[in-house]
Amino acid sequence: MKKLGKKLLVAFILLVLVGIYYYVALPAINIHSVGFWGFIIALLVLLLVEYAVVRKKRTITELKTDKKFKVGVYFVGIVIAVFIIGAVLSSPIINAKKYQQLLTVDTREFTEDIKQVSFDKIPLLDKDSASIIGNRKMGSMVDYASQFEVSDFYTQINYQDSPVRVSPLRYASAIKWLTNQSEGIPAYMKIDMATQTAECVKLTNGTIKYSPFEYFNRNLYRHLRFRYPTYMFDNISFELDEEGTPYWTCSVKKFNIGLFGGETVGRLVICNAITGETTDYAVEDVPQWVDHVYSSDMLLELYDYYGTLKHGFLNSVLGQKDCLKTTEGYNYIALNDDVWVYTGITSVTGDESNVGFVLINQRTKETRYYEVTGAKELSAMSSAEGQVQHLGYKATFPLLLNIGNEPTYFIALKDVGGLVKKYAMVNVQKYQVVAIGDSVAACQKQYITLMKENGINSEIDVENLKEQTGVIEKIAQAVVDGNSHYYILLKGSDAIFDVSVADNLAIIRYKEGDTVTFEYTEGENDVNTVVTINGETLSITTELEEDSNMTTQEPQV
Repeated sequence: MKKLGKKLLVAFILLVLVGIYYYVALPAINIHSVGFWGFIIALLVLLLVEYAVVRKKRTITELKTDKKFKVGVYFVGIVIAVFIIGAVLSSPIINAKKYQQLLTVDTREFTEDIKQVSFDKIPLLDKDSASIIGNRKMGSMVDYASQFEVSDFYTQINYQDSPVRVSPLRYASAIKWLTNQSEGIPAYMKIDMATQTAECVKLTNGTIKYSPFEYFNRNLYRHLRFRYPTYMFDNISFELDEEGTPYWTCSVKKFNIGLFGGETVGRLVICNAITGETTDYAVEDVPQWVDHVYSSDMLLELYDYYGTLKHGFLNSVLGQKDCLKTTEGYNYIALNDDVWVYTGITSVTGDESNVGFVLINQRTKETRYYEVTGAKELSAMSSAEGQVQHLGYKATFPLLLNIGNEPTYFIALKDVGGLVKKYAMVNVQKYQVVAIGDSVAACQKQYITLMKENGINSEIDVENLKEQTGVIEKIAQAVVDGNSHYYILLKGSDAIFDVSVADNLAIIRYKEGDTVTFEYTEGENDVNTVVTINGETLSITTELEEDSNMTTQEPQV
């Protein structure tokens, strides 16, 4: 009886230790999980040690002669061998073709897919700048600042057709959690990426009670693990539905090659951050408002498999024929109410040019390749920084835009404090064409002028032009960067219309009281850039060309 009691005590202690480990580490009970195999092997070794201790086998000779112990050792060896063999058989070395086919890539035309966008749809901030703005906004929230802080879960989403980054608040410390956890987290931060404004949104239909910042059973990871013990979660993002309700979108890994290889996403669990209610979706049935199913890192890894393994694994290491890879960074583009990852594509030899770029949908994994040769993003960033080197501004990773039907890198330039001070546009194919402006509108205006001067046949997207007819109330003239501009007010309108004399020489024909029709692009602070006047575009260059084509008459004596 005494021996039995000792065994039961040891078994109980072992069970408690396993339970504590599971509660803290939260391993998935899944044969595709490397952590699960490690847990099983460690548990088996622990059982062998426990067996030796209970049986009082103090020497190696005693253990070697114990048949049960030998069987246990052989079993552990078999488990370790299966793990190693499974890892080898899952690798790209053996399955290069399967890895290369994990992604389907569609070649598309740039100008057909990437339309010219209005300025209020361009995300001007990166995550770091958004975080700085969010923290400053949080500092002004007297009710929350002493108890909460903004978390780093800044997720870029399309919310009500606008690019925003959202992040929940978190408890400022463990003590603040203790005093506030019964009520939950009352708000989240929303940063408009186009207007660069921050809003601390107070929840009206409850508070966030399920998050990674909770302890014990309301901790998001523990909450998900207890409901889905076999699921291997990958990318967990904070998102909003169209009504502004906060959710956690949690991707579930799927392994397509062997035990551990060919990782993609098979399912998505959506967890209501307020109630903790979860819904499990197959990846093809995910709701339209969800923007993040596949993580950026996973999508770029899948494209690298696609680009490097076309002719097998050995070729990707030795000959490297036709091998392509993604460049050193990425950004996000809003397209068709989804968030797409953008990155350039270059050869594996490490040259300084791109052969094209890809857009990959973070919800559906749809991949589009555009064959546009030009400078790598880092080269464009260096060009932009060179224009403002006296100010010491640093470039963010570019966003790819369509400006005048030309592939264009759009870059925000930040000061040492991380705040955006200027904007740059760099032509992808001719990266020496660099425009800098204090506003997006000013930057675009200079960029189009530079393209004309460098013989780049850019086109303004007429579908995005606005039109207004009115009587000229006031005209003011100014010189900007050495160029003459007329600034015009129309009766009954608060907008200011900026007319460049170099681009619209016809403006000198008009005076106060005349009726005009402007076609223009909208700019910031109600300053609009005029493209045509009464349907006419007449530049100084055009006028000079017409003069040069006229027949010269001999003077009469």
